[in-house]
Amino acid sequence: MKLLTKKIIKKLPTLYSQENNSDPQVVVKFFDPTGSFTWYAIEYDGDDSFFGFVTSHLCPEGELGYFSLSELQTAKVGFGLGIERDMYWEARKLSECKGS
Repeated sequence: MKLLTKKIIKKLPTLYSQENNSDPQVVVKFFDPTGSFTWYAIEYDGDDSFFGFVTSHLCPEGELGYFSLSELQTAKVGFGLGIERDMYWEARKLSECKGS
């Protein structure tokens, strides 16, 4: 699965452009199909770095931070599967992601 399409890239704000927005839009969601990690992308540098919200069983309340496309693309999780993109995801406010 292609994690990032041209259409999604066009929708992602550049890094730091949302830092004064208290409830920015989450444009794309990535997840571990065999585990509990979920990455919600808010901003993208156009190359490899995202800023977003990450949740897992280790940190169920989640935290804001940076993650990279290359790490998502090369990660192997249970049964040798890779990270996937939620193809049915519709952009929503960060506050909605924190509540789910």
